[in-house]
Amino acid sequence: MAETESRLRHLPVSFFAMVMGLAGFTLVLQRATRLWQLPNVIGLVALGITVLAFVVLALLYARKILRYGVDVVTEFRHPVKLAFFPTVSISLILLSTMFLEVNLNVASFLWFVGVPIQLALTLMVLNAWIHRTTFEVQHMSPAWFIPVVGNILVPIPGVVLAAYQVSWFFFAVGLLFWIVLLTIIFNRIIFHQPLTERLAPTLFILIAPPAVGFLAHTRLVGHLDTLAYVLYYSALFLGLVLVTQFRMFARLSFYLSWWAYSFPIAALTLATMQMYQYTGLIGFKWIAAILALALTALIGLLLTLTARAARRGEICVPD
Repeated sequence: MAETESRLRHLPVSFFAMVMGLAGFTLVLQRATRLWQLPNVIGLVALGITVLAFVVLALLYARKILRYGVDVVTEFRHPVKLAFFPTVSISLILLSTMFLEVNLNVASFLWFVGVPIQLALTLMVLNAWIHRTTFEVQHMSPAWFIPVVGNILVPIPGVVLAAYQVSWFFFAVGLLFWIVLLTIIFNRIIFHQPLTERLAPTLFILIAPPAVGFLAHTRLVGHLDTLAYVLYYSALFLGLVLVTQFRMFARLSFYLSWWAYSFPIAALTLATMQMYQYTGLIGFKWIAAILALALTALIGLLLTLTARAARRGEICVPD
């Protein structure tokens, strides 16, 4: 009992990054059923697993808030962990996106719950960045994209739910801070100490803003334009940059931060599928297939390693 309570007390909010990864994988499977005529049941099973993961984590973290509120406040004041709180609202928005083709009422409910929470957390994190004096350069990582750039996700289901102006608002906020934070993060990476082993996987988050931005922008305008091309090829190039560092990533020990690999790769896969649908060029279909296979293998690996770490008591422990 004491061990269980200790695990609950140290349950990290970053665990919701797993939901983001599973949601991204589910969206890829949903798109793949149309692109490669796969059985619809595959996407439905993945959706069910993702929903279950979110519900379990949400209930556990709600219990942590009730029993260990002080620890939650401490986590929110942590210069690194702070950035992961919006993974909760982003998970809701991703769940909304998954339900667009299953149940529009559920999708609408999840969107209208998740978006206000996303806005509130964005403002809270920005205020913390502006007013706290405890932040140092080594605290920064690509995970800092999560609170503000997560807003770019809002239009993907938002346009379908007829929230057009709201969707443009969130897209503009996310795009603005992607540019600002990209500059700061590259300054930190190039001119300061390397990221710690635990945070190194967050480098893959660099892919997510332009990839998701491409998906959101094409939803908003309905076609490919100059900005769409810039966003997609920026994401593709950043992916290539990270692939060339495979040996470095392969040497890293497993942490929950490994889930940072999953959603960005899923976003790039979805963007590539979208490029194929718009252009009809077979090269994009092949790239999408390679990415989808890599993502499938990665999700299987992450689930296996996470389960093994949980059995060994290596998760939900004091830092």
